[in-house]
Amino acid sequence: MTWWLWAFLGLILLGVEITTPGGFYILFFGLSALVVAALAGVELVASEWIQWLLFSVMSVASLFIFRGPLLRMIKSHESVGPPIDTMVGEIAIPMENLAPGSTGKAECRGTAWTAHNLGPTGLLKGQRSLVERVEGLALWLKSE
Repeated sequence: MTWWLWAFLGLILLGVEITTPGGFYILFFGLSALVVAALAGVELVASEWIQWLLFSVMSVASLFIFRGPLLRMIKSHESVGPPIDTMVGEIAIPMENLAPGSTGKAECRGTAWTAHNLGPTGLLKGQRSLVERVEGLALWLKSE
């Protein structure tokens, strides 16, 4: 195949990768086609069967070598940053007396939550309490 056919194939494969949701599979085939196009363009690889063999080996090898680190790098950048909505630091009102270390109900943002008393002193019903942390649907409170 001539070099421009490899370049065209590579660009088509890269375009398909961009338009499809997925996990970076077609990307490596497109890049390998572009490398083969460059090698065929400078006439380092003239035989067609060697071009196809080189394309196949480079595609599969780069897929196995680079896909995992690429996905890890992208996922690590997604999880950076503070939570979008957190209740830490807000005020909650216990709906019942909570002894130190005990569990009960508290109201925060107009909703009843499971609440754990995190502080060394008891929390009284109606006492303003500070949300120290949130685990699932449970608030960990201490006196303000």
